[in-house]
Amino acid sequence: MLRKIAFRIDLLDRPDSRKQHQGAIPLVGGLGIYAGFVLTGLLLGIPLYDYAALIVGGLILVAVGLVDDLHELPPQARFVAQAIAALLMIYWGGVELTDLGYLLPGIDHPVKLAWLCVPFTVFATIGVINALNMVDGVDGLAGSVVLNALLAWLSHDLADVSVLLLLASAVMAFLGFNWRFKLDKKPLMFLGDAGSLLLGFVLTWFMIKLSQGEHRAMAPTTAPWLVAIPLIDTIVMMVRRIRKGRSPFTADREHFHHVLQYAGFNRRETVFIILGASVVFSAIGIAGELQRVPEPVMLAAFLAVFATYYALIMRSWRMMRFLKRSICRRHKHDRRQLQDRRQQQIPWVGPERRQLADRRQTLDRRTSGDTAPSSPTPSAPQSTGKKVGALR
Repeated sequence: MLRKIAFRIDLLDRPDSRKQHQGAIPLVGGLGIYAGFVLTGLLLGIPLYDYAALIVGGLILVAVGLVDDLHELPPQARFVAQAIAALLMIYWGGVELTDLGYLLPGIDHPVKLAWLCVPFTVFATIGVINALNMVDGVDGLAGSVVLNALLAWLSHDLADVSVLLLLASAVMAFLGFNWRFKLDKKPLMFLGDAGSLLLGFVLTWFMIKLSQGEHRAMAPTTAPWLVAIPLIDTIVMMVRRIRKGRSPFTADREHFHHVLQYAGFNRRETVFIILGASVVFSAIGIAGELQRVPEPVMLAAFLAVFATYYALIMRSWRMMRFLKRSICRRHKHDRRQLQDRRQQQIPWVGPERRQLADRRQTLDRRTSGDTAPSSPTPSAPQSTGKKVGALR
């Protein structure tokens, strides 16, 4: 239903220098996920009153995202909307970061944030939302990463199972319209800024809610493992942009999924590679939680993964050479067009290529200054052979 409305109001994503899809695609995935979550929860009688702040904050972000998809708002406007949603989560929903877990060895109490809990929560919320927004560059990637995180949380004994299942089902429904089962088919809709902002807010809500309090479902150091790919990739990209003297929020094509596409992987292979890495990192986080691995060890391991990723992405050309896939700064369809042009037979209307002896005689006459015409050589009939270059 929303696709038809999107074509009427021009809520479409068109290809440009940064977007390489084909045709105009409706940007209604986020609105569909939000409407499906809220309406289905009401119809099924799922108690959503405990998540009123999540619903209202999500509505604000969806509305701002839709306006951004239509008119491209400045970054400051998006940051204000994200901060408002974070404050609603803190003061209305009661979800905030009060501690960072048991990070200090030999101390039996968590590291408290005290007066820093509100600014730190707002900062973390904005960071995760923008991390998911930046990783939304390939069909099905952002939705698959969020679905992986939601299913990972379901492995715990939670009171939020019904809400998490409802969110996961909404994301799966969107992937049915977004995922291209055939590479030659274009997706029916994109997530859009409305969807990426909404899903980033949902991830932040549950990462904080499930990792705080006396009866926490997981340690705070487990949460980053569940969203490792978007979190690490965003931080590394912002550092690279700052080192190059650019704004950290400037859009470019240097994310990890872009590097994989430059190396020759198609969109489906790129999604499978990144989703596989997300599943591995989530499994590490869950295994560490179930095996009661000390939190300082989990944090050190995550920082080691971050350092390794940073070193590899800063040497992405060598990394791709190690994978035996050459990087080309053209996308796959560009390379195909170039190959077709090279293989195209260009007809040449004119005499056939002269013999080497005739060309040497002409060159000798030009060198000696003799401009007299040589004995005429019989011209061959015109043909459509390969075009030859000028005489050296």
